[in-house]
Amino acid sequence: MSTAPTDRSAGSIDPKLLEILVCPLTKSTLEYDSDKQELISRAAKLAYPIRDGIPIMLPEEARRLD
Repeated sequence: MSTAPTDRSAGSIDPKLLEILVCPLTKSTLEYDSDKQELISRAAKLAYPIRDGIPIMLPEEARRLD
């Protein structure tokens, strides 16, 4: 019995997913911060968390940027 490779490290996100994700408020592109595990929307001044490799794209879950 063979299993599909799902060995993506806990600290990474699929690059294909990053290409299609946009800020839900501004529809602008996002920057990936691997150290903080966040997707940054400069336009909205928000940082969306990534938990267990899953981006949480809810504005109420996002951290405000200074």
